[in-house]
Amino acid sequence: MPSSPPASPKPRLRAAVVGTGGIVTGSHLSALTAHADRVELVAAVDIDPARLDVFAAAAAEAGATVTGYQDLGAMLAAERPDLVLIGTPPALHREQTVAALNAGAWVLCEKPLTLSLAEYDEIAAAEEANGTFASVVFQHRYGSGAVHARELISGGELGRPLVAHCQTTWHRDTAYYAVPWRGRWATEGGGPTMGHGIHQYDLLLHLLGEWTEIRAMAGRLVHDVESEDVSTALVRFADGALATVVNSVLSPDEVSRIRIDCADATVEVTHLYGHRNTDWVYTPRPGLDDEARVKHWRTPATDVPSGHGAQLGVLLDAYERGERPPGSGPSARATVEFAAALYKSAFTGEPVHAGEITPDDPYYSAMHGDHPDWSPTR
Repeated sequence: MPSSPPASPKPRLRAAVVGTGGIVTGSHLSALTAHADRVELVAAVDIDPARLDVFAAAAAEAGATVTGYQDLGAMLAAERPDLVLIGTPPALHREQTVAALNAGAWVLCEKPLTLSLAEYDEIAAAEEANGTFASVVFQHRYGSGAVHARELISGGELGRPLVAHCQTTWHRDTAYYAVPWRGRWATEGGGPTMGHGIHQYDLLLHLLGEWTEIRAMAGRLVHDVESEDVSTALVRFADGALATVVNSVLSPDEVSRIRIDCADATVEVTHLYGHRNTDWVYTPRPGLDDEARVKHWRTPATDVPSGHGAQLGVLLDAYERGERPPGSGPSARATVEFAAALYKSAFTGEPVHAGEITPDDPYYSAMHGDHPDWSPTR
């Protein structure tokens, strides 16, 4: 009996990048290259033709031939990509994401996906209208250490979560804020709460689930910018766990850290811009003598670093299944809502509860809620 002919390989998805600065050249291009068997980079958009040329050369070295465009609409009409990766300044994200969704593409956009809950809901409406999806880059969710920790916590294997600490203490100098769109409400949406710490507290929310209440403070202590350069928060979660969150660009000793004390163990991850399995530490409670159980905590099956490549792989899996990808929809909105609630509490001096910020609330349309300035007492 003659053998069946081999199955034809699946056609690769056609991808385009929007913005060709450091984050796209340094992270998205390498992620696309790592998944070159599943996705083909065909186009790039940037208003700067010289930057486009530099990116095209880098893409060629990585094995991709890209057509450059200075206009997003022209690229979408000519290329009809399946996937658009966006790495432009934050104020452009909503408009560019909606345009790509309307053109029939899925989107993977750098954080913050939007500058407000109102903008996020505009994107959700575009998803609903087109049957396409927009994910935000929250790459720390996708390393194998984070996947393993979430399985352990959600499965109750570490006991009930009780106390957590989430720390993004980085350092940015005056030159960093010389870039015109940084530090301004209208173009960045906020300070380290929106642009730096969002990765870590997104991972905290991913690990611990729904939050119910935030009490926060924030201030502009060093930098001459509109938004904050440090924020702190106390957070209550739906299961009763309490957490502290610190977001800073004033810290000489830079670190990113999450620690969760559960009834049977403490789990902690310490890194800067990305983690591996070895960055996760599990400490059993005193008196817990179960070697096999503790060994399982400490030994994920694989070691996948967190990063754009890990998240892109998960998104491509979802595309093939026709399912909403992780990092989109309600789970990503919860992170934007958390930021809005932190700002509202910091500005008003009052606790903010989940679901409180509705379309009639000034903090729904802007993270600063049209507040004139930071109060000197807050």
